Amino acid sequence: MADPMVGAERLEVARVRENLADAFLGIKAYRGDTFILVRHDRILEVLTLLKDDPDLDYGYFSECLGVDYSTWQHPRDFPKPKRFEVVYNLMSLKHMSRIFVKVTVDDGDVIPTAKRVYLGAEYPEREIADLYGLVFTGNELVGERFLLPDDWIGFPLRKEYPLGGDDVIFDKGDRGPAVEDLMKPHAGSSFEGKTGSDEVAGR
Repeated sequence: MADPMVGAERLEVARVRENLADAFLGIKAYRGDTFILVRHDRILEVLTLLKDDPDLDYGYFSECLGVDYSTWQHPRDFPKPKRFEVVYNLMSLKHMSRIFVKVTVDDGDVIPTAKRVYLGAEYPEREIADLYGLVFTGNELVGERFLLPDDWIGFPLRKEYPLGGDDVIFDKGDRGPAVEDLMKPHAGSSFEGKTGSDEVAGR
């Protein structure tokens, strides 16, 4: 089924532009997907419009995810991009169409939780909070981590976080093993040409 259109523009974009003009920052079309760029503090209004408008009916929340652009050297979609982006992936079962809504934030910015509109947003937001350190008001992590141990320091999906080979430091001074300390040969990986041998795979 084709995406709903108004002339040459997608209906979703037209409705957000008309009804929430001060929240609308732009659009991006890429490989058949459409991204609506909006202000982070107005995300609830945009999501509510997309969900409740009977002509759109974006009632299915697929996911939301975070992105750290701190080392990105190429142009960005937003007119005044900040370090992070949160991308909301929505589906309209009425039209069998998909739309992406993007916001951009820096450290210290807070994003209203989408779980007030889509209950399924609660855990994806908590993952973003735990791994990127972003704050969703109404869905905060208070005094505990979501995926990581409570004494873990830092946010491992930020670009400055080490990729491996460094000891993991916990807040009580404990040090976890480095990644290479735990690596073991296994079937399907090549270690000095021994893949599939008894020495590696146990076969």
